[in-house]
Amino acid sequence: MVGRIDSEVLSFTVGKDIVLDVALAEADCIGSAAHVAMLSRIRVKPRLFTAQATKRVIAELVNIIRKVRSGSFRISTDDQDVHLAIERILTRKLGDLGRKIHTARSRNDQVAVDLRLYGKEQLLHMMHESLALAEALLKFARKHVFFPMVGRTHLRPAMPSSVGLWASAHAESLLDDFSLLKGAYEFNNRCPLGSGAGYGVSLKIDRDLTARLLGFTCPHHNVLYASNARGKCESVVLSAVSQVMLSISRLAEDLILYSMPEFGYFSLPEEYCTGSSIMPQKNNPDVLELVRARAWRVLSCTSTVTGIVKGLPSGYSRDLQETKEPFIDGIQITRSCLRILVLLVKKLKVDRKALLAGFTPQVFAADRVLELVAKNMPFRQAYNYVKKHLAELEQVDPLTALDERARLDAPSGLKFNVLELYVGTGRNFVNKERKKYYACISKLLAVKYPEVVSFVSNRR
Repeated sequence: MVGRIDSEVLSFTVGKDIVLDVALAEADCIGSAAHVAMLSRIRVKPRLFTAQATKRVIAELVNIIRKVRSGSFRISTDDQDVHLAIERILTRKLGDLGRKIHTARSRNDQVAVDLRLYGKEQLLHMMHESLALAEALLKFARKHVFFPMVGRTHLRPAMPSSVGLWASAHAESLLDDFSLLKGAYEFNNRCPLGSGAGYGVSLKIDRDLTARLLGFTCPHHNVLYASNARGKCESVVLSAVSQVMLSISRLAEDLILYSMPEFGYFSLPEEYCTGSSIMPQKNNPDVLELVRARAWRVLSCTSTVTGIVKGLPSGYSRDLQETKEPFIDGIQITRSCLRILVLLVKKLKVDRKALLAGFTPQVFAADRVLELVAKNMPFRQAYNYVKKHLAELEQVDPLTALDERARLDAPSGLKFNVLELYVGTGRNFVNKERKKYYACISKLLAVKYPEVVSFVSNRR
């Protein structure tokens, strides 16, 4: 297959696959195990794979997973991709058994299922990490719920607020994002394997069985759509992931601003800041700046995938190879940003003096207008009166103002138990899905997954 291809063409078409596909190697082994298990049950004579042969193939696939985890798995240019690399290893170890595993399968539906399995596990991790950040912000909000903080619009002082309101707002944004991640997870949770090159195969394979073995909810009904969904699925996942990055980028920007000496509301943990090569006094918020910058990188990953997919005809096109890198990058960047922010938020400090110093009489103006309205003064008249008499607000106490605003939508009326319930419900969903998925793969591989410590030959 390789011999007739010009070496320059081979290098060009392989691209980064020999590096990128290492991230998909474990998923490819799992998909291959399910495919072989399904083929072993097809009623043809002679059997494509006997029960004993199936055990041998799956045992070797488990060994390859171990190599992947140890860092010793390699894909060569001659392999072109992870699929042929794994087939090469199986053929070297098992002879004809290895040569038979591609029966009724195309590399197109192989990579499609690899990306679905990769996306499934990564989304479970990301949902967990986004909930961890939301929980850290809610704990921070509870601890500082009565710390007055100037609420700002256009970055100018606007109305009385609190640290609790500020932190729980960012937490609630992440909880909204969780619902988008969950939707992407459900979209991703269908099996394309068995669609072949997009038009099915002439063998009577059992696509429902393959989907069950891999822990998917169901196979794609239409085999051509299973092929067309490649790229679309990645864009759906990245769209949800992009919303997470938008949320945490705004959090990062707030923390950069409010930890400036001119504000001094928050103190960043020194171990999450960096110094200067020339100015010994510097304590720079590099972590937060990188989160802010990487949000754009993830957004660009999303636009790259959608841009590639938007004009493709039905059926597989090689263009889809270029969606792999932004898909993997977008997920990994987001996960790393979530993890670092959890650590940072847990060590964030608040300066109550600086918070109180930010209050000026103007901050209480809107409250004073509504106070006059409650006494039957027309709104516009009250508005103009307060505008001309701001000095009357000089003695207003920020804490008193917070107490008076103890309503659902105000700083002192926060219902943390409701938001914490959302965190708990989300975590239960993630744990349940992870448990179901790991149980399916453990049964398939005949090892305890994800540990993959040793092969137990009598479990199948």
